[in-house]
Amino acid sequence: MSISFHTFIFHFSFLFGFAVAGIPCFASGADMEFVRISKDNRSFVLERSGKIFPPLGFNYDHDENGRLIEDYWVNEWLKLEEDFREMKELGANVVRIHLQVAKFMSNPDQPTTQSLHKLKDLLELSRSLELRLDITGLGCYHKHDVPKWYDELSEKERWRVQANFWEAIAKTCAGNPAVFCYNLMNEPLVPGEKRKPGDWLAPPFGGKCFVQFITLDRADRPGSDIAKDWIRQLTTSIRKHDKKTLITTGMFNLKFGTSLDPKELADELDYISVHIYPERGKVGEAVENLKMFQVGKPIVIEEIFPLNCHISDIEEFMNASREIASGWIGFYWGKTMEECRRSGTIGDAITAEWLRFFQENLAQRR
Repeated sequence: MSISFHTFIFHFSFLFGFAVAGIPCFASGADMEFVRISKDNRSFVLERSGKIFPPLGFNYDHDENGRLIEDYWVNEWLKLEEDFREMKELGANVVRIHLQVAKFMSNPDQPTTQSLHKLKDLLELSRSLELRLDITGLGCYHKHDVPKWYDELSEKERWRVQANFWEAIAKTCAGNPAVFCYNLMNEPLVPGEKRKPGDWLAPPFGGKCFVQFITLDRADRPGSDIAKDWIRQLTTSIRKHDKKTLITTGMFNLKFGTSLDPKELADELDYISVHIYPERGKVGEAVENLKMFQVGKPIVIEEIFPLNCHISDIEEFMNASREIASGWIGFYWGKTMEECRRSGTIGDAITAEWLRFFQENLAQRR
């Protein structure tokens, strides 16, 4: 989207203030507190004050043109700043970003310095706006960007690269309260049957491969054992540098038969991240599926959107899930409510309704 006048003024005043007064670049979030799990393991609290923190915000998985964040954060940083400011104005306190392996690992052992520097910049921007990042990693969303060498790796070698990815991210982010969590992978799966060599990705949705497999061959191993070993290896890499930040991983609605059973993995994760899209007229079914994720850990509905239903179904589901979930994260794709309304497309009209609902309902729960 175009950069607004108030963004220009922000940058002018920021640069002027820094040059003349010598004040820190991003000072408004200087007193930001770390988010922790509550003592009853049902919600989130701020570390010092003990104040309840309900994660509310947006997936910022691509912009209005379908580009991933790494596609434009070098040359169009002002656009990214504007989008983050708009999410803040809508009432968000968490933004979920999605990072790609190809953009952060130049080879199996070498992280990409430029991408890590941009992540640092994003941390500072988020802290200045008092937003926290749900950092979801290991993305392979654009299949054409995935390196051939990465697809050709064995399970053991691929996990090592993934561990190197997370070690580099944690080293960059450690000690920064602007990080809400590390989300190991968007929607990892263990296959039911052996897959072909290199066939790590599930079919695309909307032109992007959001789902991937963490193994190609169970080799007579229980799926939960594979998932536990995978989580433990990545968590160990993170904890080398960051002992405190929350760790989770994205999970499907259980009716789709994911092999990542939250009951089996509860001890490995700090909280449970659920992706649920209610269907029209089937809100009760969505609530029952959500209850399957109750394993004694806080639950965040990390993906929700009126994809298959009316906004009234979303409202009904939200009201019914308040006693189960501690947070809700929808979607924002780089267009404001007014821009969506003016575009005249059905998709944008649905997005505008979602943004209105978020601002008028969810944002009030902060």
